[in-house]
Amino acid sequence: MVRGDVCVVAMPRRRGHVQHCSRYAVVVQADGLLALSTIVVCPTSPSTPPASFHPEIVVAGESTRVMCEMVGAVDARVLGESVAHLTRAELGAVDEGLELVLDLA
Repeated sequence: MVRGDVCVVAMPRRRGHVQHCSRYAVVVQADGLLALSTIVVCPTSPSTPPASFHPEIVVAGESTRVMCEMVGAVDARVLGESVAHLTRAELGAVDEGLELVLDLA
C-alpha cells in the first residue's frame, strides 16, 4: 500500500452526518508512516456534490468524489486490498482539497 491507493474500507458508524459503511477510501498518509497501526484516509462517495474540496476520481470505471473534509485515521486492519491508484492529476486535486480543508496553504 502507498499514498494514493484506493482501498475498500468499512467506515465506523458515528453520530451526525459522518459517512459509514463499506466504501472506497483514498490513502493520504505519507508513505514513510504507513507502518503505523492507523492509516489516514479520505472516504469517497458518488453522491457527494461537486466542490473544490471534493475532487472527482475514477475507480473501476465509475466516477466518485473524494470527501477531503472527512479525512481521518482508520485501523490499518480494516483496509482491504488496493483496487486502484490515483493518477498524478487526481492525487494533486486531493492534495489541493486537503490544503483547503486543513488551511495548509
